[in-house]
Amino acid sequence: MARPATKEVKLRSGFYIEVRQKGAPKGIKIRRDTYAEIQRAIKQYENAYSVHYIGEVRKGKVQPAKSK
Repeated sequence: MARPATKEVKLRSGFYIEVRQKGAPKGIKIRRDTYAEIQRAIKQYENAYSVHYIGEVRKGKVQPAKSK
């Protein structure tokens, strides 16, 4: 067996949501290029999974949410 990776994963630029089974501690991150695409993905997954919007990532860092 090999040693697990210790290097942190760098996120690509785009919009992210985290999708997990209801009540599960961990989930998977889903990336889309535009905000409209991420909104469609949220609607697609929200019936079967617990969906959490992470935000926009630029240059590997999550950008703070803009107040509207």
